Amino acid sequence: MGIGSAAGVAREEFFAGGELEVYVQPRWYAAYTRANHERRVADQLIERGVENFLPQYESVRKWKDRRVRLQMPLFPGYVFVHLALQSRLQVLQVPGVAYLVGFGGKPVAVPEEEFAKIRGFLKPGLRAEPHPYLTAGRRVRVRSGPLAGTQGIVLRRKGNFRLVISIELIQRAVAVNIDAADLEALG
Repeated sequence: MGIGSAAGVAREEFFAGGELEVYVQPRWYAAYTRANHERRVADQLIERGVENFLPQYESVRKWKDRRVRLQMPLFPGYVFVHLALQSRLQVLQVPGVAYLVGFGGKPVAVPEEEFAKIRGFLKPGLRAEPHPYLTAGRRVRVRSGPLAGTQGIVLRRKGNFRLVISIELIQRAVAVNIDAADLEALG
């Protein structure tokens, strides 16, 4: 077997394993950024023509002489990018980007259902805020409303119910106020 045929066999194994599809098919990935560089990174990605998503929430901060409304990242340290892995250098060369989140040195795409959850937090009428990542608690599913079908952990805070939805890939969570009538317990 010559060198050319060995390369052909390796190429066929590469194609058969579905690796090529992962490499050329655009998907959403989480890019980990330096602290407080999320907006700068998002702006640089726009300049380079890379589709990105920086979920934000409104926070009111009290300064000495006034109150200020600020747009803060919902997931501090992360910007989501939509790209094929073959184009990852466009993202990795942006100042402030540390790496694409993954396992074993390989970037892992954010599952579509997780990304749909993230977009769902930003629907009008919902006030999403960052929350510590949770793995234990009473699991529920939302029956109706803008987050219908979403699963999470329910907490009680100041007489209100809060749904905490965890994003496993980046080990972050978001909390939204929700009406208890919209929830059903999971077994």
